[in-house]
Amino acid sequence: MADLAAIAGTWAIDPSHSRLGFEARHAVITKVRGHFADFTGTVVVGADLASSSVVVDAKLDSIDTGSADRDGHLKSADFFDVENTNVLSFKSTDIKADGDDFIVTGDLTIKDVTKSVELKVEATGTATDPFGNVRAGFEGSAEINRKDFGLTWNVALEAGGLLVSEKIKLQLDISAIKQA
Repeated sequence: MADLAAIAGTWAIDPSHSRLGFEARHAVITKVRGHFADFTGTVVVGADLASSSVVVDAKLDSIDTGSADRDGHLKSADFFDVENTNVLSFKSTDIKADGDDFIVTGDLTIKDVTKSVELKVEATGTATDPFGNVRAGFEGSAEINRKDFGLTWNVALEAGGLLVSEKIKLQLDISAIKQA
């Protein structure tokens, strides 16, 4: 397990040096990747895992897949319906050691639907940047079924399969700045 004493404290996620991303299969044969550009979060590393926590909020209308048309469709009522619900949130409920890594279990809320999700997280180290900020790095991933969150829009393909996969891989690459 990572040395908790080395990363103990409150850390603010630095969105300009972090990525909240995802990956979905498109037309069965390829992967589409994207991320949320507008997000905030706090990681608290306590003296033990029971006193540690993670909270992240992302604006759904900041989705970026590299295609304005696709982003517009994802923001529409077919998917995120950002006019009515514009926040994706995650709040940890439990953190456990898993060898050198962590399993962060938490409530993920999308479109007013909350489900428990397990993220496998690695603490990638600490460093002091040229401006004197102490930074900690975390990488993580999870897999969810988008239909569990009411994201059900799809189109059947002539050759079989669906246009958009139900399974979505969440990807986190976090740089956080020590606050206290």
